[in-house]
Amino acid sequence: MTASKTMKVMQVSKANGPFELVTRPIPEPGPGQVRVKVEACGICHSDSMAVSGAMTGRFPAVPGHEVIGRVDALGAEVEGWKEGQRVGVGWYGGHCGKCEPCRRGEFVSCQKGSIPGLTYDGGYQEYMVTSTQSLAAVPESLDSVEAAPLLCAGLTTFNSLRNAGAKAGDLVAVLGLGGLGHLGVQFAAKMGYRVASIARGADKADFAKKLGAHHYIDSTKEDPAQGLQKLGGAKVILSTVTNADAMTAVLGGLGLHGRFVILGVDMKPIQVNMLPMLMFKQHVMGWPSGSSVDSEDTLKFSEMTGVKSMNEIYPLEKAREAYDRMMSGKARFRVVLKVG
Repeated sequence: MTASKTMKVMQVSKANGPFELVTRPIPEPGPGQVRVKVEACGICHSDSMAVSGAMTGRFPAVPGHEVIGRVDALGAEVEGWKEGQRVGVGWYGGHCGKCEPCRRGEFVSCQKGSIPGLTYDGGYQEYMVTSTQSLAAVPESLDSVEAAPLLCAGLTTFNSLRNAGAKAGDLVAVLGLGGLGHLGVQFAAKMGYRVASIARGADKADFAKKLGAHHYIDSTKEDPAQGLQKLGGAKVILSTVTNADAMTAVLGGLGLHGRFVILGVDMKPIQVNMLPMLMFKQHVMGWPSGSSVDSEDTLKFSEMTGVKSMNEIYPLEKAREAYDRMMSGKARFRVVLKVG
């Protein structure tokens, strides 16, 4: 138990309203819950859904679903976790266990699922209460700031890649080299794939190679689909961008049984040439993040192989500035709040 009785919280009181630094009583965990003393919280583009109220309309909202901290207090009926244990919480905050996705073991797709920052207060605060379902054990060797983005950006790229059907040596292309893309290239290379990085501008080629890419395609100088076909056609194209036109431009780079995996969202539809989809048994699919055990797998793999996020760091008190930086697209990779 902490000796202090109040904590700092960064909240938004109305849709797209100002960020407010307020003081609240430190909450007590209920049955099946723990209280986490937050050390770092990544800022994700999905935090905009909390700020705008787009999904739940729940205010005041405390965003944040890339949380690293330590268990500070245990609620009743908690087993398997202890005070002082290092934990992380990602997009998945718990499941109902009753809907069809849950009954089929697809917990992250739960129709009534809990999401930190959306259905309950997230990590833009010094302490948060969360269900034990949401907890992932965090290796002690990982830095909190570097590990925080691995719980959403990292988890989404890692988990989608390992479920996309590629085998070691297959050509895997990563479209985009930003917050998700720079992690996707690292994971793909460490998994043993032949990696092609696709981005805009020749100036990114050396950086992509340093991350582990074997090939770089500058989409401003070369048709990216033709570039991939010259390499034999991609088994997987991991799309980390939020631009439908860029996705459409690279779809033709799929090979036999190729899968185009969508991680970024654009409200504009992509255009699909149906003939190669039919003739070469290709797929277009989406992938959500993953459950808490998937987060643990991501963290363990990152620890083992040295995959790291690249971040801009802000204190909790500058959450508004940090959030605006992330949403502006000017942040090169990820933005993280260092809390406490």
